[in-house]
Amino acid sequence: MTKIIVAGTDTGIGKTIFSAGLTQALQATYWKPVQAGLEEETDTEIVARLTGQPTLPEAIRLKMPASPHLSAEAEGLIINPTALSPPTVKGPLVIEGAGGLLVPVNRDTLYIDVFATWQLPVILCARTLLGTINHSLLSLRALKAAGCPVAGIAFIGDPEPEVEDTITQFGDTKHLGRLPRLDNITSATLAAAFQNIDVTSIREAMQ
Repeated sequence: MTKIIVAGTDTGIGKTIFSAGLTQALQATYWKPVQAGLEEETDTEIVARLTGQPTLPEAIRLKMPASPHLSAEAEGLIINPTALSPPTVKGPLVIEGAGGLLVPVNRDTLYIDVFATWQLPVILCARTLLGTINHSLLSLRALKAAGCPVAGIAFIGDPEPEVEDTITQFGDTKHLGRLPRLDNITSATLAAAFQNIDVTSIREAMQ
């Protein structure tokens, strides 16, 4: 098993930057199954720019920045989850989800349902801001209820040791480290900040 999923408690929390750091640290290939929103730099383009690592084209590309099911419907499409099967690549593959775990892919399927069929380890990314305990524990409970193997939780933002410990304790999961906020995000600054992440444990979860 050389594939791992990077999921988040919500959208806009820094999951793509974490995915870029992980792709760089593992010398991996990056893949985002669904890209909703094409007007600005896409997540795949961000990872390619920051890492120089191989990236795969998205299985589904949608113009409107919204939940995948709504973006697809705006174009008269329905996403078939079987089209989202992880590709085979040489070496590790980092797969980034979209938004939170319960984001709909279509009217019958949530992202977490797709993850459950893959049976790949999941890293949950969470903010350290107010509200993260509730969001994180709900997400961890949802992953475990769906039968998804959880590699651990990685925090993004300023340090909140007591909050982080509370989540890992109640969520019964591994603390994979914290990625600090970066004012100037480059390949070098991201690599330096990613020294705070327990990449060894992530590699073990992928085996």
